[in-house]
Amino acid sequence: QVQLVESGGGLVQPGGSLRLSCATRGIIFGTSAVGWYRQAPGRQPELVASFTDESTTMYEDSVKGRFTLSRVNDKVYLQMNALKPEDTAIYYCNWKNWWGQGTQVVVSS
Repeated sequence: QVQLVESGGGLVQPGGSLRLSCATRGIIFGTSAVGWYRQAPGRQPELVASFTDESTTMYEDSVKGRFTLSRVNDKVYLQMNALKPEDTAIYYCNWKNWWGQGTQVVVSS
């Protein structure tokens, strides 16, 4: 059974950092992209970053140079630096049709 559990969200000031974690169970890395989406209030979900295979990463343009995707064993991490108010959203871990419950990130002074 596939399970994705996110953690690490919170309130941070602009310019600050957060590290999101996605604890996975039952997924097979490399068979389909695994990554992070976000959904801000009133907006459509957007792909933030993903592993397109076991080691290749891709990033949405607005987060390039600020966010870094990594993986250690069955955990996928999203290191977010230089956060901006427009990064405020619920962040979801995704693999195929499976989604985690989301973790909220609020960037505000």
